[in-house]
Amino acid sequence: MTGKDDTLRRGLALLGRAVRHEPRIFAIAVGGSAVYGIMTVGSAWVLGRVTDRVVEPAFRTGETTTGALAAAGLAILAVALLKAAGIVGRRLGAGVMQYRLQARYRRAVTKQYLHLPLSWHQRHPTGQLLSNANADVEAVWFPIAPLPMAVGVLVMLFVAGVALVLTDPVLSLVGFAIFPLIFVLNVVYQRRLSPLATRAQQLRAEVSGVAHESFDGALVVKTLGREPEETARFRAAADELRDAQIQVGYVRGMFDPVLEALPNLGVLAVLLVGASRIQSGSMDAGDLVQVAYLFVLLAFPVRAIGWVLGELPRSVVGWDRVSRVLEATGGLAYGTVVPADVDAPASLDVQGVDFSYDDAPVLHGVTFSVDAGRTIAVVGPTGSGKSTLTTLLVRLVDPSSGEVVLDGVDLRAVARGGVAGAAAVVPQQTFLFDDTVRGNVTLGLDVPDSAVLHALTVAQADRFVAALPEGLDTRIGERGMTLSGGQRQRLALARAIVRSPRLLVMDDATSSVDARVEAAILAGLRASGGAEDAPTVVVVAYRKATIALADEVVYVEHGRVVDRGTHLELLGRCSGYRSLITAYEREDAERAALAADEETSPVG
Repeated sequence: MTGKDDTLRRGLALLGRAVRHEPRIFAIAVGGSAVYGIMTVGSAWVLGRVTDRVVEPAFRTGETTTGALAAAGLAILAVALLKAAGIVGRRLGAGVMQYRLQARYRRAVTKQYLHLPLSWHQRHPTGQLLSNANADVEAVWFPIAPLPMAVGVLVMLFVAGVALVLTDPVLSLVGFAIFPLIFVLNVVYQRRLSPLATRAQQLRAEVSGVAHESFDGALVVKTLGREPEETARFRAAADELRDAQIQVGYVRGMFDPVLEALPNLGVLAVLLVGASRIQSGSMDAGDLVQVAYLFVLLAFPVRAIGWVLGELPRSVVGWDRVSRVLEATGGLAYGTVVPADVDAPASLDVQGVDFSYDDAPVLHGVTFSVDAGRTIAVVGPTGSGKSTLTTLLVRLVDPSSGEVVLDGVDLRAVARGGVAGAAAVVPQQTFLFDDTVRGNVTLGLDVPDSAVLHALTVAQADRFVAALPEGLDTRIGERGMTLSGGQRQRLALARAIVRSPRLLVMDDATSSVDARVEAAILAGLRASGGAEDAPTVVVVAYRKATIALADEVVYVEHGRVVDRGTHLELLGRCSGYRSLITAYEREDAERAALAADEETSPVG
């Protein structure tokens, strides 16, 4: 089987899938299309009868009656109304079916995104994921719009064929010659169009990906003066898509006039043959009008078959891209254990944890424990696996081997939503939504403003929020661009605190605030619910002043726990730790001057 034949087979299979998903709506749409087709043929029959019984006698005798004109008008009006009802049913059914299928698969794709682990998302560009959920899903179901009409055309062709044979067998031969030519031309058309449409759909996704990267990295592009290079990169992708679309348009431009001309040539042939047959007395003028009008009416609907076939290549490409998401594996499996609904801090045990990104090992036999209510600092050089460890502690990913145990329960045994209810993570890179301060802190959580203000106070964000024009109701712009880096980090921290987590994991989440504010945040966490209710805290840190506040330090290098103990103990016995802290102190001194004015400025 050739690739083009396979595209047709798979495209028809997709149409079958659509019908199985929405059988009732499809039946309504096809019913409307069938009524339209039958009434189209019926309008030709009515016009022929009106010609024979009203128009021709009127020309012959020079007079007619009001009753005859009224009957002719009512017959034409009745057919037109039924035809209009068929069009409404067909278009409404096709539109509802198409949009329901698109919504169904958008939900399926986004649900799968939520199910798939973080490691899967890290391997796929965001632009591609957006294209899968939007442009690709739309492309899959584009053929649904003309599909009911194409099915109705088949009914129309059958009824028209019968009507032609019954009206005049000789003229019907002209029709039977024209319609196969139209079909053959459509097949050739689709074979030429298929690879071009496939390429164009793939390029749409590539352009979307380039655009998303440029928008997402706007700050980097502008600060490094990369606007010309990014413009050139987008122009290259857009030009390639333009060229592909022009090729598609070129093929359509060659075939469309021929497809339009064939039925009209058929009408001319019918009129030439019919005129001679009228002169010979073999047929009536009304029959000729009926046959010729049938050809005129059928010219446009027959194209619907071509529209369906024309969209199939694009549909198949879209389905391939969507199905790769729907068939992806690796989702996290959940157990049945529900964490205890208590306010007490949680204990944490990490036992022999290994983790790899694909074939690249990151963590090796990591083992440590944190008693409930204590604060532990994870310290290590860049690339030592600290951020990866934080994702394991809140089960964004699972370890390759070993266990992460919360209150004596392996996280893999906890029921869905259980870990999120007991633990919260503040990531290294802060993301804020184009919403109010309140909306960014609560994210839909039903809590009173008093709880929001308490979380902001603990996060040392209450003063700059109070200075904003509308306080909690101030909109902070996309990604919080109206705020400074430190202010964004403190809002993200308040977002975690307001959920009263029993385990709080902070991945270098206060790097953009000065050491004094960071120390106040950690002190506030200890006192936020009283000594017994303060959360257990795991903080990835680098500042000496912050590390010194931790009850214990875990020092990691190359994905392994090299040493652990208090800050002073490690300074005395671990040379790697001592060298790192000394380097951090120099860097911290340089940052202090840059962050000093953030406390007084409501905007960054």
